[in-house]
Amino acid sequence: MTLVWKLLRRHVSVPQLAGFAFANLFGMLIVLLGYQLYRDVLPVFTAQDSFMKSGYVIINKKVGAAGSLSGRGGTFTQAEIDDLAARRFTGRVAAFTSTGYRVDARMGIDGQPILSSELFLESVPDSFVDVPLDDWKYSPGSKEVPVILPRSYINMYNFGFARMHSLPKISEGLVGMIDFDIFITGNGRHDGFRGRVIGFSGRLNTILVPQSFMDWSNDRYSPDGAPAPTRLVAELSNPTADNIAKYLSSRGYEVDQDRLQAEKTAYFLRLAVTVVMAVGGVISLLSFYILMLSVYLLVQKNSSKLENLLLIGYSPMRVAMPYVLLTVVLNGVVLVLALLAVALARGEYTDVIAALYPQADFGAMWPSVVLGLCLFVVVSLANFAAIRRKVVRIWWRKDV
Repeated sequence: MTLVWKLLRRHVSVPQLAGFAFANLFGMLIVLLGYQLYRDVLPVFTAQDSFMKSGYVIINKKVGAAGSLSGRGGTFTQAEIDDLAARRFTGRVAAFTSTGYRVDARMGIDGQPILSSELFLESVPDSFVDVPLDDWKYSPGSKEVPVILPRSYINMYNFGFARMHSLPKISEGLVGMIDFDIFITGNGRHDGFRGRVIGFSGRLNTILVPQSFMDWSNDRYSPDGAPAPTRLVAELSNPTADNIAKYLSSRGYEVDQDRLQAEKTAYFLRLAVTVVMAVGGVISLLSFYILMLSVYLLVQKNSSKLENLLLIGYSPMRVAMPYVLLTVVLNGVVLVLALLAVALARGEYTDVIAALYPQADFGAMWPSVVLGLCLFVVVSLANFAAIRRKVVRIWWRKDV
């Protein structure tokens, strides 16, 4: 290998390789930084609810709208649900299911009672809840029920009860400290359940339970079955579309405007990141062609030496290996520099975001590292295939 490299390195053009390295670094930096920025900034708009998937909005009828003050209490009919689902701007649509029985709940923190009240439970199809299915399931007859509580409960404890009674504040990561007991009365039965709190939601003002528990409990405790739905959850394909607001207004529906604005911002963020990453991809592709042009010129200048090496018994793979190693080293250097630049840039913009949004929670950089390694492997394999093809052509020519 050392002898082959000494024969072939004479015509290596440092400016051409430097041009490739710079272009590739620029393109990879754009791709990785755009991806990392997206991962760091998007939770700022979606972190208020880590249990309702991004892109979904909750819809209810306005107070005073047609039917909302009648005995039906602003419920949705199946025809209204089907009409909403048929719109071009919506994807999946599902109704919230509520209880048809009495629910009393008692909440405590580490044995200290803080809430005891009559409440009501709701559920949505499990596919709309962004939690592991192993955590979000209920076996009929079990006395343990996974629940998601409104975030206002933990805020009420931290900023009210805990301060008044000199108790420690708790974070959402300490859900194991929460005692939540549920007492159900209905249909001549009275049973108690232990609620296993798995998190909090900023978009719900009720207690969310799995759909399987809701179906089972309504069959068991509600004499009339599940009540008609009063709220819907809908997936919006494009939250920025003007016809969404027009449709909702014409039907007397309303959504959480803050949430809709957050979805619009998240949509534009995804769009902008897609465009930026596409530009970075194009630059990386152009840098690949620059490298291939440099290697082809280098091979062409060394074609007579390559032919001689092949004639004396060197295999095409052995002859191509110095060029392959050259490109792999260059790609590796570019990847390391790009990741270092992303880490430095991330340190700067996360400080700014944290100052504006103290509740922002930034994840790790490993997804960007994985993406960079994937790009490195793809580009290196493409370089290897192109170089080997060029050398094999010379090998075929010497056999003619």
